[in-house]
Amino acid sequence: MKKKNLYIDFDGVILDTITPTYEEMEKENIHSVEEAKEFFKKYKWENVINDKYIINNSIDDIKEIINSEKFNLAILTHVNSLEEAILKIKYLRKYFKDITIIPCPKEISKTKMVHTEDSILVDDYAGNLREWEKEKGIPVRFSRKGNGKGYIVVKRLKELIELF
Repeated sequence: MKKKNLYIDFDGVILDTITPTYEEMEKENIHSVEEAKEFFKKYKWENVINDKYIINNSIDDIKEIINSEKFNLAILTHVNSLEEAILKIKYLRKYFKDITIIPCPKEISKTKMVHTEDSILVDDYAGNLREWEKEKGIPVRFSRKGNGKGYIVVKRLKELIELF
């Protein structure tokens, strides 16, 4: 049987970089889109790209997914700056020597970076999943609370092994 392409988002799925960065934005009273773009371009990503922010054993779950040999697995992550991309790649390389990592500029849809049709995207952001579905991909929502917002939902990445 042909392996399905599986793309896993980074922020909010592998590491919880979102909560601490949004808390920092609140402290700095950043509310406009333009201010947020500048904030993320200059942010010290090493503050949040570390093991402290691993979500639901995501690293171990990805190892299990790889060992299942059921998928062509890649990490597909939006990035706001070159520094962020470099740190994410270095972080993932600590655990995975042979995994595809695709940094996608924030301004470009993930659907424009890879082949979407019949491919799975695991993402916590419903906007990305809507775009994925429009391009005939298979959207899967990652939610620690189990809220699928109308999509197939997983709380742990290793659930994908049984789902597909």
